[in-house]
Amino acid sequence: MFYSSAPMQPSAFSPNASLYTGPQEEPPLSRTGFIILAVIMAFFTGPAIVLNATVIIVSLMHKQLRQPLNYALVNMAVADLGTAMTGGVLSVVNNAQGYFSLGRTGCVMEGFAVSLFGITSLCTVALIAVERMFVVCKPLGQITFQKKHAVGGIVLSWLWSLTWNLPPLFGWGRYELEGVGTSCAPDWHNKDPHNVSYILAYFSVCFAIPFALILASYSKLMWTLHQVSKMACVEGGAVAKGEMKVASMVILMVLTFLISWLPYAGLAMLIVYNPDAKIPPLIGTVPVYMAKSSTVYNPIIYIYLNKQFRKYAVPFLLCGKQPLVEDETSEAVTTVETTKVSPA
Repeated sequence: MFYSSAPMQPSAFSPNASLYTGPQEEPPLSRTGFIILAVIMAFFTGPAIVLNATVIIVSLMHKQLRQPLNYALVNMAVADLGTAMTGGVLSVVNNAQGYFSLGRTGCVMEGFAVSLFGITSLCTVALIAVERMFVVCKPLGQITFQKKHAVGGIVLSWLWSLTWNLPPLFGWGRYELEGVGTSCAPDWHNKDPHNVSYILAYFSVCFAIPFALILASYSKLMWTLHQVSKMACVEGGAVAKGEMKVASMVILMVLTFLISWLPYAGLAMLIVYNPDAKIPPLIGTVPVYMAKSSTVYNPIIYIYLNKQFRKYAVPFLLCGKQPLVEDETSEAVTTVETTKVSPA
């Protein structure tokens, strides 16, 4: 999308629907500017593909990693890899060319694919938060977290994302060029009430609800850990260390979630409530790239701070070489197991 005050209102698959579709139009950036954006996007996309692919491959290679609590981690790697392969790679190519080269149909396909993978990843972050809360806090009693629960959560994350990203293909909302015109996303700028209603619903169920689940789940988790630590009277002991590990993970998770997605969501809501806002295309592109950069942060935070995955992933990345030092204190799974201490 481009931030003009009078966006066009064509049908979703009209061949002339995009506001900027080729090199014949005056570009919003210089050639150098597009090249810089291509390099920046490649800086995030390359590691994202390698790290997320590594998570998937080592999970398939080692049975020890195929545990219910790790299913969501692998699902997030699949979604983030999809985002990197579609949105990331295409952004690099289109920025290198200086325009979106795939036409209107390509814009719709890219916008749908990136949104599908991106929202699935966001939902999986929330799923991980809920899983950890149920395992540690046991709000429903001594219910064991099993494979069926993990698979059910994963299926729900994909169905939720699919449900809310299909409507633009059938007329409720639409996908349009965004920022400097080298990638596509839901059309936040269109003032048509039909489109605005979709954007408001999309923002509520695909951003606000996952974020609320993350905050609620981890708040409950941190409170439980704090209470267990006090009642067990083990200051400086295993439970206290477990509490600090989870606290660090929570802080990193919330910060990266906010840094990656809040600017994008905030800009979208600003445009919805003030469609006549004059936002330079380059400024509108920054939040887009920040959101896509989450594909790099996620595997680092959720996987490589987990010793169980790191044990296999690091040697895989180093072509079989073992790291010199293996830190035994930075594992999310161990943290979860540590907190299963009776307060009595």
